[in-house]
Amino acid sequence: MRPLLGVLALVTLLSPGLACPAPCSCSTKKNGRLLAECAYRELRDVPRGLSPNVTILTLSANRLGRLGRSSLAEAPELQSLWLGYNHISAVEPGTFAHLLHLKNLDLSHNRLADFPWQDLGGLGALQILKLSNNRLSWVPRGALAGLRELRSLWLNDNALATLARGTFEGLPALAQLQLFHNPFNCSCQLFWLKEWARGTPAVLSGVGSTLCAEPARLRGRAVTDIPAELCVAPSAQLTYLSSLAKSGPEDGLTLSLHCSVAGSPPPEIRWKVQTAAGRSLDIRGPAAARPGPQRRFLTFRNGTMAIPDFGKDDEGTYTCLAVNEVGTREVSLHVALAGSEGPAEELPRDDPQAGQPGGHGCARGDDPEPSGVGDNLVIVYHVPRGVRSGAEGREFPLGILPLALGLLL
Repeated sequence: MRPLLGVLALVTLLSPGLACPAPCSCSTKKNGRLLAECAYRELRDVPRGLSPNVTILTLSANRLGRLGRSSLAEAPELQSLWLGYNHISAVEPGTFAHLLHLKNLDLSHNRLADFPWQDLGGLGALQILKLSNNRLSWVPRGALAGLRELRSLWLNDNALATLARGTFEGLPALAQLQLFHNPFNCSCQLFWLKEWARGTPAVLSGVGSTLCAEPARLRGRAVTDIPAELCVAPSAQLTYLSSLAKSGPEDGLTLSLHCSVAGSPPPEIRWKVQTAAGRSLDIRGPAAARPGPQRRFLTFRNGTMAIPDFGKDDEGTYTCLAVNEVGTREVSLHVALAGSEGPAEELPRDDPQAGQPGGHGCARGDDPEPSGVGDNLVIVYHVPRGVRSGAEGREFPLGILPLALGLLL
């Protein structure tokens, strides 16, 4: 009997469920989870021989410098992984991707300047993520999306100067966020964080230490206290003018669009053109002397676009975009060139104030909405006989009004 008991004891010790690397000590917790305790062992690599059933792995306070893709391949059932207080400066993408049951991940107090953010995409069970006291300078947009169980996120004591808008959206369980001791540049790119902090039930820990490092006028001020007047979302209004060229009717019509913008910081003006002929252009900045396909559309620093010899191939949608660090506002005009001799008296007359608050350029006497000025409008040109199409060179029959404006139905 005794020899049989000895064999059974040996089999038990060698069982995969209790396999334990030599530098570690392993035990089964009361809840049935298997713990591999490998902290404070001066380890330079993750030890081999871990049980595939291990659920808690403690590797804190060692000398680990790098985690390779296969470092944790032996432990797919991990729920808690503690790697704090090492010398880890690199983690190969895919290292954590297979740990689908992981709930707690601690990589604090290491030397990480980058992190395999893509690995988080499959870690839907993650509840605690500690990346504090590293050298991280950015969090990619959408990196945390899908972590619907995440309750605690530690990003404090890193090198973060800004955060992309919406970084913490899609985290419905988030209860604690630590961002303090980062060199934040409190430009308007970070203004969204102030609004988010006001509306979230999560606790932003250490608010008194979550301070602006730049610009100089805000240095030492809490990032949640950026003055609202410094960051105003853009507004935009789009107006139009049309005229025959000065040299005579044979030189065609010139359409001029003017985009008036406001906001803080002062918005940049961009244009998008989508013509009925299939031309699609994005124009950033002045293009009056720019070669190439954009040369047809002249844009200037004051927000004006001019289209000389406006013809049928220039019909389409003209959009002005006002862009600053707070957001983007766009307004559009849908432009068509008519060559019909049909009556035009029932169309409203040209109004240079159309598109401005209080103007009268809308059909049926509707007042334009201030938030949608210039949207969904059609400018219809009735071209005098002899004026050519800029693209086709065709003549159009005589019309009655030089310009009419109506609502796009």
